Amino acid sequence: MMKVFKLVCVLGLILGFFPPCFAEQTKRIAAISDTKGTVEVKIGKEKWVAAKTGMELNQGDLIRTRKDSWALINLDGEAQTATVELKENGQLKMTALSENKNEQTQNTLLDLGLGEILIEAKKLHSEKSKFEVKTPTSIVGVRGTTFSVSVEVSAKD
Repeated sequence: MMKVFKLVCVLGLILGFFPPCFAEQTKRIAAISDTKGTVEVKIGKEKWVAAKTGMELNQGDLIRTRKDSWALINLDGEAQTATVELKENGQLKMTALSENKNEQTQNTLLDLGLGEILIEAKKLHSEKSKFEVKTPTSIVGVRGTTFSVSVEVSAKD
């Protein structure tokens, strides 16, 4: 019994000295701030539904646009870590939207399956923070700037 008590005390001391290692990741949100034309979202495993201004997107959610359509998305709502414009015939997945408040870091990974996005990202506050855009052929990392990424379907030979 005494050995168990000592073990619990030692573990408590170790965990007390290393809380950043066990810091909890909190989820961030993206909010649709404007749309034009036919824009749809897929929340979790639900079916595609019409997107509406103010609708929140979480990690794992998808958004797509049809011909002559676009959507404007604010990451982190009013704090606006970045604004993302998904142009026509595009599909974007919010793959990672997390924050570690203890370390003051954020992790953003957007997966562009098709189409084009225009991103205006604010400068990251921490060297450990990540803002990345994945395409079927590459991953682009950003530290804070305005840029565009596009994915096109090519005809097979």
